Formats: sequence, C-alpha cells, structure tokens
Amino acid sequence: MPTWKLFRAVRSTARANPSSSPARRCLRSISTTCRAVVLTRFGGPEVLELRHGVGVPDLRPREVLVRARAVSVNPLDLRMRSGYGRSIFEPLLPLIIGRDVSGEVVAVGASVQSLAVGQEVFGALHPTAVRGTYAEYAVLSEDELVKKPASLTHADIELAIKGHFDAVLDTIGKPETERIGINLLKRGGYYMTLQGEAGSLADRYGLAFGLPTATAILLKKQIQYRYSHGIEYSWTFMRADSEGLEEISRLLEAGKLTIPVEKTFPLANAREAHEAKEKKLVPGKVVLEVD
Repeated sequence: MPTWKLFRAVRSTARANPSSSPARRCLRSISTTCRAVVLTRFGGPEVLELRHGVGVPDLRPREVLVRARAVSVNPLDLRMRSGYGRSIFEPLLPLIIGRDVSGEVVAVGASVQSLAVGQEVFGALHPTAVRGTYAEYAVLSEDELVKKPASLTHADIELAIKGHFDAVLDTIGKPETERIGINLLKRGGYYMTLQGEAGSLADRYGLAFGLPTATAILLKKQIQYRYSHGIEYSWTFMRADSEGLEEISRLLEAGKLTIPVEKTFPLANAREAHEAKEKKLVPGKVVLEVD
C-alpha cells in the first residue's frame, strides 16, 4: 500500500465520530464508557494498562457497536505492543490494540442492513484501525462482521495441518514458520504472510528508505521461491471481508473447521496473556474473555 494511502487510512480511522449518531440517540442504555486495555508506550507486557472510563465512540452510518465476549491474542498484537509499526502508530498513542472480536451487536449505524441489535457476530478490523478490540465495546464496519454460528462459543486456536496444500497463510512470520509453510505447498501453490517486513523496515530506516527496501526484499523472495519451489510468495495485510467470514462460518457449522481453545484469560489479565505468548508457555491460540 502506498505510504500516502496508509496514512490517509490511519487518519480517517482516527477521526472522532459525530456525537449526534442516530444509533447513539436510540440506545441510551449503552454505557458511554467501558473498560479497555490501553497501550501507552511500546515495550514488554508490563506496558499494557487496564483502564476504566474509556470512551465508547458514536457510530458512523456503516459501523456496528459490538459488546465483546472474546478477543484473540495474536502474534501481530505482540509485535505492535513491542513497537512494530512505530513510525505509523507512535504519534497516535495511547492505543487500544487487538484485531478480532466475537460478541453481540448492541447498536448499528443508520446505513447498516445485514446485521441487527442482539445478533451474535464475529469479525476482524483492518490493520490500520486505531481503536482495537481489547475492550468491552468494539466498533467495526458492517463488512468486517458476520453472524456467529449458534453451535460455537465466543472463544477461537489454529487448526493443526498435515500434508501438502494449495495455499498457506502464515500469521506468525518467523523464519521457521516460513520454512515450514513453504515446504507444505504443492508446486503452483501460494504462500502469504501477515508479518511482512514493511513495518519493521520503516521503523528502522524511516518511511522514505524503509518501504523501498521492503519492496526490494519482497521482490527477491518472490523470484527465489518461484524458481526454487514453483510457488507464489507474498506479504499481505489481514483484511476481513464478509464473503471470507461467511465461508469460515459455513465451514465451522459443517464441522469441517475445528477450533479448540488452548488458553483463556480475563480481559483484565492482558499482560499475563502477552507474557504467556511471548515466553511460549502456551503453544496454541490465546483468547481474552470479556465478562
């Protein structure tokens, strides 16, 4: 994504919402504040701070307010807490991190048509979203959410995989996971990682030099793997869309996708959850449950 578009997306997300939202006026019973885990500076798990009285934004026309029940502790969250994307996000501190959520719709914007108050949903934010999901209330756009299958609880771990595959999505981005992922693919397959080096190189060298360097590294790897393994290689941002989420929902309901839970923590114990992931005390996915 070009630098100017990335900054435009961040600035757009960061803008305050109008206080005269129809959804807010119609749902006065919803608290205007909530508990949230806030990142005030970059560093270890100790920088995560549980705050009370954090403002709940009013909704834009296509936005949905979700009462969170569970959010994942993802590798991206740990990297952002440690300073990944510092060149973009540091001016916007303090931040609420977190990118996915499962919960209940408590308010909808004036233009929302596919979701209604009271429905249970799950979804994920765009990577440039400033207000994340480590909070009692999360704000997502309509196309970032789908209805949750009734057969599942709100809490979600990665599926164990074996064999040879047409595509691999690497959410961790370590050299070891890249090696494993590349070797799982058939010739003609696709490897994608959500942990590309654009953000870290921009942090290290600045946007002017970091992004071109990242582009050169990506091009080199694309050529390398195309000739050595016959596969396509790419970095990508995680982006939720309703079509993809609906497909996940169908697979879950059909029993073709199993998501065993490894470990859950209350929202107030976000530091302990990050420590557990960082020290590899919990090998699987970690979830924050919101009471």
